[in-house]
Amino acid sequence: MKANRPRLTRNPLTVLAALSGFGLGALLFALHTSADTPGAEPVPPLIKAAEIAAVAQTRMPALRSSAALVMDAREGVALYARDVDRPRPIASLTKLMTAMVVLDADLPLAEAITITEVDRDRLRGTKSRLPFNTTFTRHDLLHAALAASENRAAAALARSYPGGTAAMIAAMNAKAAELGMTQTHFRDASGLDSGNISTARDLARIVQAASRYPLIVAFTTSEEFHISDLNSGRAVEFLNTNRLVRNESWRIGLSKTGYTHDAGNCLVMEVTIAERPVIVVLLNSWGKLSKYGDSTRIRDWLLAIERRLRTQNNGLIATQS
Repeated sequence: MKANRPRLTRNPLTVLAALSGFGLGALLFALHTSADTPGAEPVPPLIKAAEIAAVAQTRMPALRSSAALVMDAREGVALYARDVDRPRPIASLTKLMTAMVVLDADLPLAEAITITEVDRDRLRGTKSRLPFNTTFTRHDLLHAALAASENRAAAALARSYPGGTAAMIAAMNAKAAELGMTQTHFRDASGLDSGNISTARDLARIVQAASRYPLIVAFTTSEEFHISDLNSGRAVEFLNTNRLVRNESWRIGLSKTGYTHDAGNCLVMEVTIAERPVIVVLLNSWGKLSKYGDSTRIRDWLLAIERRLRTQNNGLIATQS
């Protein structure tokens, strides 16, 4: 297995934004305005999200997801929206909230947590690569839950939360209310419970909030990694459940997949397309690969609109000069 590469080599703007405490949009704006300084390379003027949205209404992509939202993360403008306010099961997208609540509690990341029978998935009978009686740090369980969508890791994180799983779920629902996610409710930490519901619009809020946590940014964009059992030293290897993070042509700043029979295939991302940071939410995609096909269709669609508008704007400038 190749070593997990730092995301700075893949997407420096995203990591720098996360580490500096500024949003990606703010950082891009700063880089854009710095072009006014003497000697700086010229930067094409940013096309406003409203211009993109106006053109998008006449050139909608044919997506295979039941609900979809594409939002300009810099300006907060929806560029594409389909059935964005209908609550539906969200599967493992839940784990973004799980991670935020764990990190908000400022629990020791080096603390050892042992996997027990209590962490078994009794709802859907899913498998796990974390055997009972193995022990991992909270840091590593967060990594496995976010990048590999490990359900047993999420259950252990909830069980070891102060006050136990019930307190964890209460904190997750309180966090959702704090973020203004009025159509969102959680019943477990993994997303296996179909009572974990949200909307595409609310999930965009989760992505925005989660992108402010450098550890979540780093973990959700890990390509491949391993965690080690503290008892035996045995390494357990994982791949990110989102294949797009292993594709050099994508500039992904945050990512999470999800699947249950009730939720269908789901994907949320913060991704930069044509220097535009966008939030993509895809829910209940048809088939295992459709969420990736829809992601590519969205990217091609936005690139085509950007090219069309730049051509129009350049033509207008030429006629006025």
